[in-house]
Amino acid sequence: MISPLAFVHEDARIGNNVSIGPWSYIDAGVEIGDDTDIASHVVIKGRTRIGKGNRFFQFTSIGEENQDKKYAGEPTETIIGDNNIFRECVTVHRGTTQDEGKTIIGSNNLFMAYVHIAHDCVVGSNIILANYVGLAGHVHVEDWAIAGAMSGYHQFCRVGAHSFTAAGSIVLKDIPPYVMARHNEPFGMNYEGLKRRGFDKSAIQALRKAYKALYRDGLTTEEAVPVLSELGQDSPEVQVIVDYLAKSTRGIVR
Repeated sequence: MISPLAFVHEDARIGNNVSIGPWSYIDAGVEIGDDTDIASHVVIKGRTRIGKGNRFFQFTSIGEENQDKKYAGEPTETIIGDNNIFRECVTVHRGTTQDEGKTIIGSNNLFMAYVHIAHDCVVGSNIILANYVGLAGHVHVEDWAIAGAMSGYHQFCRVGAHSFTAAGSIVLKDIPPYVMARHNEPFGMNYEGLKRRGFDKSAIQALRKAYKALYRDGLTTEEAVPVLSELGQDSPEVQVIVDYLAKSTRGIVR
């Protein structure tokens, strides 16, 4: 159902069983997948492609021009997967030509109230960003990561899969997969979360050894990599850390 009080541009593409509430604005070039629920006072602009089964609560703003001063109106994009929840006042900005020209969000994510996802971010799937979390430009967040309320991430940071960031953290470095961090300091691995997600005892034991090598044996990151690589030969979970460290450009939380 589309409210007669909503504005939907004639060039927007709307799927089946889509609900759009009063005073919402859907711009030209927007594509919205089936079974999506858009509340009142939602704004979706630009070249924005949205998958199926998403929910947008009131006052969300999706695909708006980004806040990069170099942006000059280029036709960049916002791409969103399926079954995400965008709570009140979430903002997602389109990409820039200084990167891939796309802000990308996966599926099955929960973005709580007042979350901001800036230009060129790449956000995976099954992620929780709690209230007031802010991602600066070009931040990458991998699958199953959780960010505590009021956390902020510096531009170009990479947040590893299954990681956990404590509430109120200001993150200036990369957070490796599985690691729990407070500001820029690690404080263990997210073992309870891994158990809930079905990681078996052998995988968790291998990750305990990996954490010890990376953070407790007095090794630099470079010195720990050969140890992790050896552990990774028998543990695909540890190999994920090795692959992640090879991509890190900002350095990791220490």
